[in-house]
Amino acid sequence: MRIYEAKDYNDLSRKAANIISAQIIMKPDAVLGLATGSTPIGTYKQLIEWYEKGDLDFKEIKTINLDEYKGIGPENEQSYYHFMRTNLFDHINIDLANTNIPNGLEEDIEKECARYDDIINQSGGIDLQLLGIGCNGHIGFNEPGISFDKSTHCVKLADNTIQANARFFESIEDVPKYAYSMGIKNIMQAKSILLVASGENKAKALYEALYGPITPAVPASVLQLHNNVSIVADEEALSIVKSEKESLL
Repeated sequence: MRIYEAKDYNDLSRKAANIISAQIIMKPDAVLGLATGSTPIGTYKQLIEWYEKGDLDFKEIKTINLDEYKGIGPENEQSYYHFMRTNLFDHINIDLANTNIPNGLEEDIEKECARYDDIINQSGGIDLQLLGIGCNGHIGFNEPGISFDKSTHCVKLADNTIQANARFFESIEDVPKYAYSMGIKNIMQAKSILLVASGENKAKALYEALYGPITPAVPASVLQLHNNVSIVADEEALSIVKSEKESLL
């Protein structure tokens, strides 16, 4: 596991984008696992900038997103389909036919989970999986307590996840209570993983994920078992990690 400390959010975004762009350059038809949320936005912005300069080419890239809210469609401004179009896909030369996001409008849970697992399996494997981390240690929408051996599934969102996402909706009542998510099994099968974390509110979860016991109570702790993980985090997100290390000196 490699940990890269960033001075601030902009530095974090550049460092994370460097890792992703290296993957694209090394393998122009790479399969990228993508994440949503506020933290990756700066990374996507940097990738767009390098694309516009002619440094990156996405025409053969395939993408598989981590998750989507259940019950809202792609036309909904709060859908992750809309997020990806707005923050990345509409600004690069990616073939939208090569992008994959769970269908939030599919009512048949078993059917949609099986369909998405098939997409992941038939892709040849995710070359690089981008992750954020929730304040409760979730990755994707794999909330605390969810088994590590889960593949794509429909998850009931934890109250603190709903509260954290409420800022994107008119009211907390409008936040979907369920989501389709890649399982931890899917995530751990990626060839490499890049986790980005920003802000003091992520410091406790990041510390527990990196140095705490490996337990479903902290879903991100499973990353300790993967042999190719990079962490890019700013000073605030690494504050507890740094203070704990200093106390041991």
